[in-house]
Amino acid sequence: MDPVTLTTERLILRPFESADAPAVYAACQDPDIPRWTLSMPSPFEMAQAHDYVRTSQEGWRTDTHCRFAVTAKADGALVGAVSLFRLALDAPERQAEISYWTAKEQRGQGRTTEAVREVARWAFTGLGIERLEWIAEAGNAGSRAVALKAGFVMEGTLRAKIALRGVRRDAWVGSLLPGDLELASGAPHLPYTG
Repeated sequence: MDPVTLTTERLILRPFESADAPAVYAACQDPDIPRWTLSMPSPFEMAQAHDYVRTSQEGWRTDTHCRFAVTAKADGALVGAVSLFRLALDAPERQAEISYWTAKEQRGQGRTTEAVREVARWAFTGLGIERLEWIAEAGNAGSRAVALKAGFVMEGTLRAKIALRGVRRDAWVGSLLPGDLELASGAPHLPYTG
């Protein structure tokens, strides 16, 4: 798929560029990012930052994932990243999973929530997604807070869902539907009422 750029009041969400590798490297020196982000090795070296950018670019070309560099409009600083993956764009699935991370100095300003909402809107309106899932290791309170503020509904805990560094860990799961953002969906939702 063709890469896209999204904008919000304070942010520009764009595909990663080679020049972003030093900022990715610097952000991922914060131990919380590799601790909670499954795709980040620890320790995180400059070579991994270049690989992260390269695979981000490949994801767009191969339709395997859409990863946005979240940057501040004011100064261009890298705020973090928002990714869509496990893309199932054909009917009847039409779903994806969302993940994100935020540079330490950018946290607590609502920017990640703003970025997640914008990517979700684009997923629903631009890609035709009908269900967006959020999954994080149980205990990742920061990620959960962002998901809740973005409108995700918590659905529960998946036991031993995540295999990470030789250990199976529980995960929290939530979902966002187009109607949660007052957007139309291609298929009606028949909720359980029993």
